[in-house]
Order: sequence, then C-alpha cells, then structure tokens
Amino acid sequence: MADGGPVEHGFPHLETVREAVTALYRRLSYDVVRTFSTSLAPADVAFCDTDDLHLGAQRVAREIVRHFRLPDARLIVGFREMTHAANVELTAGPEYFVELNDRFRTHRRDIGAALAHEVAHVYLHRLGLAFATTAENEILTDTVTTYLGAGWLLLDAYREDAVSSQKLGYLTPEEFGYVLAKRSVLFHEDPSVWFTSPQAYTAYAKGRDRARLDERQPPLTAAGWAGRRRYAHDRRHVCGVQPAVPYAFTSDGGGLRVSFPCPTCHQRIRVPVRGRVRARCGLCRTVLECDT
Repeated sequence: MADGGPVEHGFPHLETVREAVTALYRRLSYDVVRTFSTSLAPADVAFCDTDDLHLGAQRVAREIVRHFRLPDARLIVGFREMTHAANVELTAGPEYFVELNDRFRTHRRDIGAALAHEVAHVYLHRLGLAFATTAENEILTDTVTTYLGAGWLLLDAYREDAVSSQKLGYLTPEEFGYVLAKRSVLFHEDPSVWFTSPQAYTAYAKGRDRARLDERQPPLTAAGWAGRRRYAHDRRHVCGVQPAVPYAFTSDGGGLRVSFPCPTCHQRIRVPVRGRVRARCGLCRTVLECDT
C-alpha cells in the first residue's frame, strides 16, 4: 500500500499480468470466466461514515464473497496497525480471518478495495492457482481480481496529488487500467462510470490505450501500416535472426507457420502463412482475422 509515498507508474509487470490472464483461462475455462460478466456494483460495497465499522465491513465482505461464488466461505474482518493494506490467513476454511490496516477505520470508502484483493486470495487458494514467487502471486491476485469484476475498486482507491498519494494493490494504476480494458472489451462494460477518483480515470485511459495495441499487432489485419511492413520484411527473411516482436516464424514439412499471442487471453496461436486466415483461439474462443 502506497500511503503518502511515491506511486510506481507504467507497465513494469505487463508480462506477468498477461501470464496471469492465460493461467486464469486455463484453470477456469472460457465458460466459467463468462459467468463473471457482471462486475461488482458500487452500491454493493458502499460504505459511509455513519455505518457501523465492523458490521459494515462484514457486509461488504459478504458481497465480495458472493461475487466470487464462494457461498460457504465466511470472512471474519478485524483491524490492526500494520504496514500492508490487509492480510488474510489462508486455511482450509470455511472461515477466513482478514486483518485490515487501522487506517481503514477512517478511510471506509476503500474497505471494499482492500477486501476484494483478500477475497481473491481465498478464491485462488481454493482453485489451487499460484505462481512461483510471492511477488508474482500478488500480481496474479490483482489481475484476477480485476479481470473477474472486482478490481475496479482497487484502481478507484488510487489518489495522488502534489502533497499526498494512496494506492492499493501491486499493479501500477496503468496496469489496473490495462486489465480493466481487457475486461471491458470482453463484456462490453465501461468501468470508468464507477470511478470517484479522477486519477483512476486517467490511469484507465492509459491502460486502455496500451490494451488496444495488443489488438493491432501483426499478423492481425487491424495492424497498422508500419507493423504490416515490418511483418512482411520479417517473413521474407525468416531464416535470419528473429526480431524482438510478438510473432515468430517456424518452418516444417507443412510449410511456413507463424505464432503470435491471442490479444484476449495471450495464449500463443499458430497458423499457416498463406495470406488471409481466420483463426480461433482454442482457450478463450476469440475469432481473429489475420493476414499472414
């Protein structure tokens, strides 16, 4: 939790974020991901200063547990002085003890954001989905929280001005925006209407611009002129050193083939090089128009 300190910006964790999206689809399947088509509603996690602190936190926790389809999980929420925003004890359940930073006693509007991340930890724990390191697991948790419809709260908790700052989660604000943009394309949502933080909207717009670049990489037909020209050059000189681009060429008995990441789930797709090709990702079922 950045509390008054510097906030990291940009896309330093982008590759891990993409790996997290791929891992989520592989673990859940396309059909299960589609069941999260509705994001957590702002009214479900609203928390005003007149609400009882503990009863309100338990109510918000129940709503987030319901959103993640964990009907038998029960969160016991407490508060204490700590460095991080929150912590959850991952046990066999069904009860999970969550501790929130004492600052949330007076910053109640962000309790939903902190709990969303911790409930996602419980969700991933039950799925048995994890990455190799603690840092990667935190990126995975933020990505899953956002992709499954609760992470807009984490981005909305980001506020920064000349004298103070606050950010929850381990993704940068722009990376939260990137994952939100991926979700918005999939489910035709506009999460920006829920933001109360103007900085959150700015970060979302930057993340959305970066996400759109994924949809304009060769050999997709939406690639721009410069990308198509470089792709044509690389295709002609495929036996040379492969350039630092998302696509890669291979040659076998069936002729030349190109592989590239799906712009939705980032699993690599392999298709023959023979001009216009329509490809369907076997993982997320996205249909892609390609010019190979």
